[in-house]
Amino acid sequence: MGVYHSHNALTGPLTPDRLAAVELPRTPLGRRGYRPDDVDALLHRLAYEVGERTRQREQVLEENRRLKHALRTWQSEHATTRLDR
Repeated sequence: MGVYHSHNALTGPLTPDRLAAVELPRTPLGRRGYRPDDVDALLHRLAYEVGERTRQREQVLEENRRLKHALRTWQSEHATTRLDR
């Protein structure tokens, strides 16, 4: 499922500063609050980007664990080789 993009939604990557500065357009006179479609679009975008960043972070952490394990294995093998000389 894709992300719904409102004509009022933010473009480009979301940052904390940009999120804090979000100003959603007000509804027409006689109604109070924000337009539900604009709020829903922003919430869907936020959910999507937070989900993507969470997945990317998990991938980076897993790669980091894999590399650390490979480095420790390599160091152990080479430390044994040096001691045998």
